[in-house]
Amino acid sequence: MSKSLNSIYTVNCDSENTFLQGVIAMPARRALEKEKIDSLEKLSDYSEKEILQLHGFGKNTVMKLKNHMKEHQVFFKEL
Repeated sequence: MSKSLNSIYTVNCDSENTFLQGVIAMPARRALEKEKIDSLEKLSDYSEKEILQLHGFGKNTVMKLKNHMKEHQVFFKEL
């Protein structure tokens, strides 16, 4: 009677998408993936204002992201 959730889990879980895992929440990571941003170097091509316009990004998420970027000596583009 019971169905295994393994098949559902593997379809919905993208193990390849580990960029910023544990740093920012999944909605923000999906927004970056949609914009083809998969590295800190690509992220540095964007301004903080541009990133804030993406779904899943608010002040708290951007602060977490900025702290992570600072640790890796990468910064947002200045306008």
